[in-house]
Amino acid sequence: MERRFILHMLTPGRQMSPFDVNMAVDAGYEVVVPYCDVATDQVRGLVQDAIFSRGPKGVARTGVFIGGRDVVQAVDMLDAARAAMVPPFEVSVFADPSGSFTTAAAMVAATERQLRKAHGTDFTGKRVFVAGGTGPVGRIVALLCEQLGASVFIGSHRGADHAAESADSTNARFGGKLAGADASTAEARREQLAQSEVVLACAAAGVQVISAEDIAVAGQKLLVAADVNAVPPEGVAGVGVFDDGKLLPGTRAVGIGALAIGNIKYKTQNGLFVRMREAGKPQYLSFPEALALARELVAESA
Repeated sequence: MERRFILHMLTPGRQMSPFDVNMAVDAGYEVVVPYCDVATDQVRGLVQDAIFSRGPKGVARTGVFIGGRDVVQAVDMLDAARAAMVPPFEVSVFADPSGSFTTAAAMVAATERQLRKAHGTDFTGKRVFVAGGTGPVGRIVALLCEQLGASVFIGSHRGADHAAESADSTNARFGGKLAGADASTAEARREQLAQSEVVLACAAAGVQVISAEDIAVAGQKLLVAADVNAVPPEGVAGVGVFDDGKLLPGTRAVGIGALAIGNIKYKTQNGLFVRMREAGKPQYLSFPEALALARELVAESA
């Protein structure tokens, strides 16, 4: 009898995301088992239980997914899972806490496409302001933009100290040079926008972080404004959820909406699940791999 595809889904949270469960099943996993309240020091034992119970042939049809909300903990858990492998007993592992790795990758790839398409440029040397940047998506968006050559400022509505703390902790874990930015007042936001070529809104659903008045201040310097918020009101005033390169009135910037980004995010997450299942050797998938696939998908659709 052919062995079934099993995915063990680990989360430090109280429950596994139904979104991720659905994605895993739709990507071809036949048995999906969630493990909740998992601490990083428990990963080794769980992974070794999974790899030694199926034999070398069975591990090829076994995978591990890591969820949660903390991007640092998710990568720590991925590292712990990798360290637990005992070749040839080795399975693929995919980390995507709160979907932040694949969402961030999709947002950055979509923005890169519009920088090239609308303005004939890329992230190199650009100043990027990430509004709502202290959450899981914002932190990874910021890292990916920096890796593509941008100077990145993480904004927080809770003020400069909170923004700096988030930037510093992200830099300490991932080796970045992100900076914090006060976004607690309209004046502070507009100071950031007036200096930035790209604004990426990564705030919570239903929260508008960039108003029409803010956009007016940005003026002709702004090139792209992207938003991952699909719940009204829009995170960036004037950027509709379906927009993908629509000109923002009064500027030369183009907007990218949540559903345009979401389409790439869905294909990226699905593609990484399929890669885990179909690859001939173990895969270890995090936000760099998510960005690489998102950029491929964007290039294919151009």
